[in-house]
Amino acid sequence: MTYTLFDFLQLIGSLGIFIFGMKIFSEGLQKIAGNRLKGILSGMTRNRVTGLFTGFATTAITQSSTTTTVMAVSFVNAGLLTFVQSTGVIMGANIGTTITAWLVALFGFKFQITPIALAVIGLFFVFLFSKNARWRNIAEAMVGFGILFIGLEFIKGSVPDINTNPAMFSFLDSFSDYGYLSLILFVFVGTILTLLTQSSSAATAITLVMLFEGWISFPIAAAMILGENIGTTVTANIAALVGNVHAKRAARFHFFFNVIGVTWMMILIYPVLGLIDNVVQFFTESSISVLSGSVESRPNATLALSLFHTSFNVLNVLILFAFVPYIVRFVEYIQPDKGGADDEFHLQYISTGMMTSPLFAIQQAQKEIQIFAGITEQMHGQVKQLLFDPTANREELLEQLHKDEQKTDTLEIEISDYLVRISERTSLEHELTERIHNMQAMLNDLERIGDIYYQIGKTADKLQDYQTDWPEEAVAELGSMMDVLYEAIQNMVNNVSKEPNAVRLEDAVALEKRINRHRKQFRKNHYKRLENGNYPARTGMVFIDALNRFERIGDHVININEYASGNRIKGTS
Repeated sequence: MTYTLFDFLQLIGSLGIFIFGMKIFSEGLQKIAGNRLKGILSGMTRNRVTGLFTGFATTAITQSSTTTTVMAVSFVNAGLLTFVQSTGVIMGANIGTTITAWLVALFGFKFQITPIALAVIGLFFVFLFSKNARWRNIAEAMVGFGILFIGLEFIKGSVPDINTNPAMFSFLDSFSDYGYLSLILFVFVGTILTLLTQSSSAATAITLVMLFEGWISFPIAAAMILGENIGTTVTANIAALVGNVHAKRAARFHFFFNVIGVTWMMILIYPVLGLIDNVVQFFTESSISVLSGSVESRPNATLALSLFHTSFNVLNVLILFAFVPYIVRFVEYIQPDKGGADDEFHLQYISTGMMTSPLFAIQQAQKEIQIFAGITEQMHGQVKQLLFDPTANREELLEQLHKDEQKTDTLEIEISDYLVRISERTSLEHELTERIHNMQAMLNDLERIGDIYYQIGKTADKLQDYQTDWPEEAVAELGSMMDVLYEAIQNMVNNVSKEPNAVRLEDAVALEKRINRHRKQFRKNHYKRLENGNYPARTGMVFIDALNRFERIGDHVININEYASGNRIKGTS
């Protein structure tokens, strides 16, 4: 045996180059798609049929079924997509992922692609340094495309040669001599291969290379492809672990849909493979059967395997489409809505994994910030009840206020961590980098608002005790301060939901000035009351403390509005 550890490391390195090329290619395509990807994804919410085409289109654009299925699970978790609607997207992604196999089979085996791949890299790499973002993204995709096929060529060259490594071939062949049991065994091999590579595209490429080099027969390769269809569902299931019950159901559906498909295909596999063989012979005008395993049949065998991959996923959708409601009911039965833990607070848009499109990832984070802002609005109402509603259940309100303050802590840490990961994982345009910085600053201000409301809530008992000594004028002033602050918070909630160029600061600035005027006037009134002996100094200290805290919240609110717009205004505080 001449195959050494060094040879094996070269094979692993070649696989790494292929996966890296696929990653760069996919990310480049997503950047090119940009906002159009968001438009395609909006079609998810219509019905199962449009969802199917949406899943196919998104996977074709991103060159990653994992990205599409994780997006679908994320949308279900966020409530933007129902479990039933997500089933169409998942089925479409299954078909879309077969495009990669065709690219590899057509360009990687039918003719010498390496010189063309190098020429593509040579032509486009200079545009990686262009000031034009669109040209940079196109260059990134094309360079990734070139690296992908160079990696594939390296894989082909690193795979052990049968003639010089007969012992290795005999070892592999020993597992192929059990007829139908061998097919079942290699279904598991395909599943494990996908889990190890974390990429069904890489696993498919390896399978195609093994078939082309004669290491495995066409039926064994087909069995591995079926296993890879099961393995690719694992990522979405992992993503759903931190999601709610609906996200878990979407991921489970993906798994069972593919398992059912593999099951019926395994029953019919020999007739189907015979039919695929006949089709390939007819269109390639070849008299050599791909089932023969001969050297002459290998180039056509890779085409036959790609055709089998596509045919299986298309047929699986056509056959099971009518049975989707029954699969949905089964998944709901094994994944019941238990309430409680599933209803606990969690990040709704970004808890299920990183979106590989930077723009889309930032939009997901923005939606979480909208929720964050909404929580501060809710806390304002709770504090007002504690201060001015004598019939309110104070114990329940304080408990809810404490829970909301804990939510704000969680949101700040996890959204901030997500934004950091966006910055680390991909090179961003200056505009997106600046937007991330502004969002980080917004998170800090929102968390401070939550802290201040909680501090006011904890001292609410003291405030209410002293309110009996306050003149009606003081109570009315504090209520007036809270009313204008509420208007400012509502305006803030509205602004953080917009794109930066759509935010108008005129209303926010006007409300901030009203808050400052209120504080200035009410402070004067407070000192007059102290001088006139209208209330004791201790009572007055509680009043002015509450007034100052509300004014500080107003300062944080105007900061958030400015960061939402991407413009800082001097002299607003």
